[in-house]
Formats: sequence, C-alpha cells, structure tokens
Amino acid sequence: MKDSKQVLLINAHLTYPNWTEGKLNNSFIEIAKHFFNSKGYEILETKIEEGYNPEEEVEKHLAAEIVILQTPINWFGAPWIYKKYIDDVFNNGLHSQKFLSGDGRSREDLTKQYGSGGKMQGKKFMICATWNAPAEVFGNVNQNLMQGKTTSDLFLNISSNYRFCGYDIIPDYNCFDIFKSENISGDLENYPNHLAKVLISNE
Repeated sequence: MKDSKQVLLINAHLTYPNWTEGKLNNSFIEIAKHFFNSKGYEILETKIEEGYNPEEEVEKHLAAEIVILQTPINWFGAPWIYKKYIDDVFNNGLHSQKFLSGDGRSREDLTKQYGSGGKMQGKKFMICATWNAPAEVFGNVNQNLMQGKTTSDLFLNISSNYRFCGYDIIPDYNCFDIFKSENISGDLENYPNHLAKVLISNE
C-alpha cells in the first residue's frame, strides 16, 4: 500500500526527424517531475511514442490523483498518437467499468445528465502545451482565426474526455510562439509556480 500521492505525466510528443525532436516538451516533463518529487509525489510516466499497454494505463489513471498531458499542438490539436492512446485507454476503462459506468443517464431518473457516469471524481487533469501560435491569438475577438476563443475552448476535445469520467479540469499552461519567442526560458521557469497555484494550493 502506497502512502505517497501519485501524479501521471503523459508525454504526447511525436518526433519528426530534423524538425521536431521533443526537447522542449521533455524539458517541461523534467520540470514537472522535479516539482512533484519535491512535494512528495510518486511519478508515473507514459511516453506514448515509446508504446504503452492500455490496461496498465488504466491502472496508472486509477492510481494518480493528478494527470498532466504534456503535448505539442500540431494543427490545433495533440498529435494523432494521443487520440489513439485515448481511444485505447478510455475504451478499456469503459469496458472494465473502472473509469465510468455508462454515460450517466437513467430511464428511472430523468434528471441525471449525459456525462455524469464517471467514477474518477476528486482527480485532476491539466494540459501543458507548446505552440507555434502567439499568445495574442487567443481570447481576442479582433483576431480573425480564433475569434475570441481561448486555449481552454480549443482543448475541449481533450478535456471533455476526462470531465466525462469525473475529473476536475485544471487551467492549462502554455508556451507560445516557440520558434520566435525570446521568453521560452521564462515559460519554463514559471511552470512550477503555475503547478503550485492550480494543483497544490487548494489541497
């Protein structure tokens, strides 16, 4: 029986040789590991690109109080290997009924809503993402591309999977404009402050 709390760090980087090698996402993973180690957490890790066992991933999710997805944003979403990971792992969690029992609706109680059947209440999910897009694209109605939408709006296709299973969704952390920014070192340095504020301060 483990006394320490556990955090699951999922690295969704997909390598494109001579273009995206994953160094920045690995740096965020290492910072998160150092932060959570300093807080007494046991670190569970999955690097999707290196392979995984869906049943083992279900057990990691069951064990971890906190799940953090570390991902580059490729064409406004996580790399395709992450969608496959979710399909494999969450289907396993559905069929085993370890993540949820159905979608929450009940013919006997019509007040029960779709998406209320999760069993993972009390757990937290957060996204840390790296972008080519600049920060000013988001939350700005004068920007034609996103038209006022925020990063959390764009992440609904990811975070909704976790909310569907009962997780609390924690504010995301983002490193923008990675090919032109002069503030990447600052984004890395500030990451532990974000983790402490949104994940630890309210425990």
